Amino acid sequence: MSGVSLKNKLILPFLLILILFVCSFLNFTAPETKSSNKSSDTLILSGEAHFKNMKMLTQRGENAEAYFSFDGARLIFQSRSGDMQCDQIYTMNIDGSDKKMVSNGKGATTCAYFYPDDKSILYASTFLGGDDCPPKPDFSQGYVWALYDTYDIFKANDDGSNIVQLTKEKGYDAEATISPKGDKIVFTSTRDGDIELYSMNLDGSGVKRLTHEIGYDGGAYYSNDGTKIVYRASRPETDKEIKEFKDLLAQGLVRPHTLDIYVMDADGSNNIRVTNNGAANFAPFFFPDGKRIIFCSNMSDPQGRTFNLYAINVDGTGLERITYSNTFDGFPMFSPDGKKFVFCSNRFDFAPHETNVFICDWVE
Repeated sequence: MSGVSLKNKLILPFLLILILFVCSFLNFTAPETKSSNKSSDTLILSGEAHFKNMKMLTQRGENAEAYFSFDGARLIFQSRSGDMQCDQIYTMNIDGSDKKMVSNGKGATTCAYFYPDDKSILYASTFLGGDDCPPKPDFSQGYVWALYDTYDIFKANDDGSNIVQLTKEKGYDAEATISPKGDKIVFTSTRDGDIELYSMNLDGSGVKRLTHEIGYDGGAYYSNDGTKIVYRASRPETDKEIKEFKDLLAQGLVRPHTLDIYVMDADGSNNIRVTNNGAANFAPFFFPDGKRIIFCSNMSDPQGRTFNLYAINVDGTGLERITYSNTFDGFPMFSPDGKKFVFCSNRFDFAPHETNVFICDWVE
């Protein structure tokens, strides 16, 4: 017989079956299939019992702070990829389709949110201070966040048209979210010389200061019934800590080394400290029932570099670890009906330090 021998004809199919079996056993995925179609089983890490049917909605670049529309059908988020120098605001459907930029492409943008009618959006931008991205913060003083005084808060149609400026005070105005009751916006501002929380009406009127302690107060969200606000805060206590805080603030900077989670009534009263662990705890969000909070923290990493999601009762009891990433999981949010859960993560990134948006079913 010419060509392949009978013995080889019998061996080759056996080897092919063996290879397919091994690849299946190892859950092998070719590089080109690493995308939003990646099997949900491979996106959920060991120990993440509250997640099911997870999907990666974005690919490449920095994608963060993805928040549901009030009807639960869309997400609004900030993104930077390719040649982009700073973040812009995008919307997409919860299956990752119909991605489109809705900010004007000028300056830097952050912290977007839908209005209750889902026909308008809210976000902060520096574009009135110039078309270019603001300069990056000075990391010679350690890891710091920049509080650009050119940030203001804007309302626009959900396609990005008809931009209306809501804040006009001198200083940093950003980190705005809207109450599910549809009556108030909570936001962070340096207008009074500290980093405090304020509320205002949906049109920017009726501004009221909510916090009054020295330190950084920000990243606030309302409970589903609109009666409570959860937020992150730093509380420098010693003379040295207070001086360092004020010196950095004078440069438009803040060091987020130690942050804790706080809860207060929507009018700023009854302020309660929820965490006190010496870690960087941030991005808190209420569970649908308002009895627990989910948040991001590096409490389990002595080096402070790995961030995971944790749940805790509003009184500080019942701490539960939710994610088990060895990189970063953050910016959690429940859908309005509590059935879906979205967060942003470095897991399964295509290049180091890329962040993507993930969505899944929540399993109680």
